[in-house]
Amino acid sequence: MLIVTSENIGRNYEVLGLVRGCTVQSVNMIKDIGAGLKTLVGGEIKKYNEMMGNARDLATQRMIDEAIAMGADAIVSTRFTTSSIMQGAAEVMAFGTAVKFTEE
Repeated sequence: MLIVTSENIGRNYEVLGLVRGCTVQSVNMIKDIGAGLKTLVGGEIKKYNEMMGNARDLATQRMIDEAIAMGADAIVSTRFTTSSIMQGAAEVMAFGTAVKFTEE
């Protein structure tokens, strides 16, 4: 599945519609406490980076699955959003426009 952030991909296509994938992820309490202690000294919080990476991958795969179900060849204008749901938990949403290539 071709996934791009741009609208122009050098091919003609018909728009099939919006596709999206979403997940809410959290780290376990022990890792959350460790991350809280890390904020006292500063630096990268690797467990949260790992959590967010996994969340982006899962949201992207869910978006792709929705596009495949629509018969899409690609997803254009792809974007990601994140929001904090509660302490230590975040929502990641991937969304874009599913398209089917045309012969024109």
